Amino acid sequence: MLNTAEANAAEPAVVPTVRTVLNQTRRTGHYHGGHEAATHAEIARRLARLHGYVYGGFADPAGADPGNPYLVPSDTLVEAGGTRSVHDLFGGLVPCQFVATKAISHGLVRPDAAAPDGWAPIFAAAAGDAVLAGYSVFEPGDARRAARLLWQSGPVRAKLVHGVAGRGQRVVADERALDALLDELGTARLAREGLVLEENLEEVTTVSVGQVEAAGQIVSYWGTQRTTTDHLRQTVYGGSDLRLVPGPLGRLRDLPLPPPIRHAISQACRYDRAADLAWPELRASRRNYDVAFGKNPAGVWRSGVLEQSWRIGGASGAEIAALEAFAADPLLPSIRASTVEIYGPAPVPEGVVVYFDGIDAQNGPMLKYVTVERA
Repeated sequence: MLNTAEANAAEPAVVPTVRTVLNQTRRTGHYHGGHEAATHAEIARRLARLHGYVYGGFADPAGADPGNPYLVPSDTLVEAGGTRSVHDLFGGLVPCQFVATKAISHGLVRPDAAAPDGWAPIFAAAAGDAVLAGYSVFEPGDARRAARLLWQSGPVRAKLVHGVAGRGQRVVADERALDALLDELGTARLAREGLVLEENLEEVTTVSVGQVEAAGQIVSYWGTQRTTTDHLRQTVYGGSDLRLVPGPLGRLRDLPLPPPIRHAISQACRYDRAADLAWPELRASRRNYDVAFGKNPAGVWRSGVLEQSWRIGGASGAEIAALEAFAADPLLPSIRASTVEIYGPAPVPEGVVVYFDGIDAQNGPMLKYVTVERA
């Protein structure tokens, strides 16, 4: 009979499995030669270090990758009946494509209105006044019915559900403008994607409220966005300035905050709870909500969550910096972190974390970096 030492020597050694972090994307074209892919790759590298994993680059589209990877997708994943958890990805996973878009932010104009499979009326009821007045529509007749109701209070903002950074939006003030938009969309695309019709605000300020979970930590934040000018002299996203604390979204209420910011955080929390209630299959380790403040046509100040982002975003560099800072010093009560995006040649400031410094395939010279300081 073998003694214990001999028995152990006779059995094959068990080698601990180290997970591989992979970027994942379905995007093509300029993405792979641009600042977004480089930024997403650097975020994945830093997440690998935080977890004690290894970074494996971009996932093979054919699926020939290591088993059980930790994913950093460029977009929200759609996986009905999926088994991934928040510990398997940086981003989000939803059961239906429309759940990842602006379409969920509003209810239908009538109970039997056209809607995609998987639509959950309970979301609008649970979100309540966390959103602005509006409707999501999937059929021309419902679009006209919704617009007529909203026009009673003034012009309406029409938003394509996949638009980002304010793109894909326009103000429609009458039937003629709405019909032109519906003709551009076409009935097939309208049925497939939907269209958001929402009260139009002026003098708008947007606040970001979010939470990230990775490497055994949860960090929450609120902040504002900045704009800059790109190489075509267009106004585009220029970065975010965030105040971050360890813990879930509700921890933000412990900060000394002005009433409008506190209200924005409450609206984001209500929207977040409504999404979990409506779609229990939702898994998101990155939750970001844009809350807008502005005046409606009657001059009354209104606020509401415009949309959700359950994927890597423009503020994610600052989110990762916070995870790193709190991991290094768990007693830190809060920090400030900013992402900065500059179009054109620019010097690199001292003490920043550079995410991209080079020639973007579409935008030319660009510099992207993150700054961190104790709050």
